[in-house]
Amino acid sequence: MLASAPAPLETLAPRRPATVVAIAWDRLAVPEARRLRELGFDEGVGVEVLHRATLFRGPIACRIGRMTVALRRTVAAAITVTID
Repeated sequence: MLASAPAPLETLAPRRPATVVAIAWDRLAVPEARRLRELGFDEGVGVEVLHRATLFRGPIACRIGRMTVALRRTVAAAITVTID
């Protein structure tokens, strides 16, 4: 079975396991990029969207490994994934 076409993490449907294929580091502020690296976001890492805040395009809750993190939508848009 083939993986899906790459898409931004921001558009990933909830509870769909995916793999990070690219991160547009240049689209992120230095503190945001540092935080993502510290949390373990990098190419090849598994990620899953758990929940989206609907009010005013709020944050997205994601699972990376056994950890749950909240990402701003602009940060999630800089992360490209493929569905596993």
